[in-house]
Amino acid sequence: MKVLLQRSGPASVRVEGEVTGSIEKGYVLLVGITHEDTKEDAQYIAKKIAGLRLWEDEEGKMNRSIDEVGGDILSVSQFTLYGDVRKGRRPSFIEAARPEQAKPLWEYFNECLKAEGLEVSTGVFGAMMDVHLLNDGPVTLMVESK
Repeated sequence: MKVLLQRSGPASVRVEGEVTGSIEKGYVLLVGITHEDTKEDAQYIAKKIAGLRLWEDEEGKMNRSIDEVGGDILSVSQFTLYGDVRKGRRPSFIEAARPEQAKPLWEYFNECLKAEGLEVSTGVFGAMMDVHLLNDGPVTLMVESK
């Protein structure tokens, strides 16, 4: 499982012109799932993200977690994180899990984040989405379970 985490100010997801999820500040998570991923991977990453200290304290050091600053999560399924562009000009997505596996695991991951005490908004699995965010910092990290 790969999650591209971006610390964000206001962020939203639109599907066919309708907002499906939004936050004022927090993390925008682009979530990629591969064939071997399990519920344990989802639990591990949710716990890791909830505990990360990526927000500045009074001294300007990254020393505060998302719940300490009142941040929320915007979770977006993103199979293209497993795109392979090493050969040719078109990416291969053979490493991305099929929708019937990926969707329930992404939903479970979002539930794991909620179990960590976080408010979670989402995009729509498999939809063409417009993601808008104000990257704060910028702070962008890849969080992986393997």
